[in-house]
Amino acid sequence: MTPDQYCQEKAAKSGSSFYYSSLRLPPERRRATTALQAWRLELDAIVHENHDAGVALQRLDWWRAEVRRLYDGQPSHPVSHALHPYLADLPQAEITQVMDGTEMDLAQSRYFDDAALGKYCRAVGATLGKLNARLLGFTDPRTLDAAERLGMAQLQVRIVREVGHDARQGRIYIPVSTLQRFEVPAADIMQSRSSDQFVALMQDQATTARTLYRDALALLPRADRRAQRAALALAAIHQALLDEIEASHFQVLSQRIALTPMRKLWIAWKTWLRNG
Repeated sequence: MTPDQYCQEKAAKSGSSFYYSSLRLPPERRRATTALQAWRLELDAIVHENHDAGVALQRLDWWRAEVRRLYDGQPSHPVSHALHPYLADLPQAEITQVMDGTEMDLAQSRYFDDAALGKYCRAVGATLGKLNARLLGFTDPRTLDAAERLGMAQLQVRIVREVGHDARQGRIYIPVSTLQRFEVPAADIMQSRSSDQFVALMQDQATTARTLYRDALALLPRADRRAQRAALALAAIHQALLDEIEASHFQVLSQRIALTPMRKLWIAWKTWLRNG
């Protein structure tokens, strides 16, 4: 299996949102963004597939060393080999920032307030959005600002969708102060107990995601919309997913809501046409 095939298998399986959003990219751009997505999933696996904190930190340390090897021209992992041709568009400081966000994820399972959670979301969601935008190509620096908000919006949708799943792993990505404001005990989320207060909390979280998405669209310069179509398609799929979650009355504590592959394909196709 070649490095590109490894990344394709890991990040762009048929039926995934990423697969449909990137389907019409030129081959070189698709290889680049698929490699970045595969790297993101490698880091996600450290957090969500390791129940031993010591082992997880060792895996993250390995990736920190591997990134140094990558920028020194000596990668050893298939994902690193796949990323190597695109390093000119991937600032090492931003790659490091994503790993710092992963370390934050390992160090704490709760966030006290919006400022604490925001630091994590910027390190992971915003930075990955910016890295992806660099690989897709841009001419206006405002595109990177828009990409940060797109990345944050997608992470926020993930927080809403996976709240039950994350809680079963001992993690809550909603600040303690916000839980208190909506009078939702953490124990209710941990034990999958829904309530009117929980629905109101989720509606507030959904509003945050939609605001970030609208702000990103408003910021993105017309000149770069064509280049950024894959990112726009992925964001549009996430927003449609959020609509579906809201229509379910936020039944996210005990089930995982998803869009059908055909709907993802339709949304991606419409987004590509609209921004052509």
